[in-house]
Amino acid sequence: MAQVIPKNSSPVNQRGLGDKAFLFGWNPTKFAWADIVDDIETLKTTGKFEENWSVASHKTIKPGDRAYVVRLGTEPKGIFASGFITSEPYLASRRGRIYHRINIGFDVLLNPNTEQILTFDILKTGNLAEQNWSPQASGISIRPHLIDEVEGVWLDFLSNTYYGEL
Repeated sequence: MAQVIPKNSSPVNQRGLGDKAFLFGWNPTKFAWADIVDDIETLKTTGKFEENWSVASHKTIKPGDRAYVVRLGTEPKGIFASGFITSEPYLASRRGRIYHRINIGFDVLLNPNTEQILTFDILKTGNLAEQNWSPQASGISIRPHLIDEVEGVWLDFLSNTYYGEL
């Protein structure tokens, strides 16, 4: 069961998060995640799963920064994974193009096809509506004044749905 953070405390400070968080996009119509079921099982059984991702904010991102992954393209759309940046940005080739990439060590990975995810109808309300939740480029910065709120909403959502321990 997920850890529940008291309402009068900051989840970012309690979880040791830095002052930066980034949003990474995944569009299943463009990139299949064929092993997602196995990857979820790896995270459940070992407590570790790491994957590389393209990053637009390669000049400002660093190890220890918070990462959220949002599903785009097909419903349901929203956050389905989170973790921490575990590498410096590096160059890598994908489909004949060179991209800046980073590694994400996941702490939560949900299967959007079979599990509830934190959908846009929640993410696009209140202060969170200021953030672009449908990035054209993966690895965009989350507005600094929204980081605590995003993490709090995510943890609240997970407290009712998640299998692991945060």
